[in-house]
Amino acid sequence: MKEAYFDELEDGLSVQILHIGSYDSEPESFQQLKMFIDENNYVLKTLVHREIYLSDARKVEHDKLKTILRYRINKK
Repeated sequence: MKEAYFDELEDGLSVQILHIGSYDSEPESFQQLKMFIDENNYVLKTLVHREIYLSDARKVEHDKLKTILRYRINKK
């Protein structure tokens, strides 16, 4: 069994935001993404999203955590 592996993922057209802060405050960033999507004539392709953790939560203060939040989208 492999402990780690590399793979390629094809997200296609996407929108993302750099969230800085606690994971508990992510809903605010998701709301900003959804407003951008609505205002620019896009729709969510799926409710599934990606979270890319740029900080180690064991080593960084929670108000300074950095996470990329990404949705796949389609043009209306």
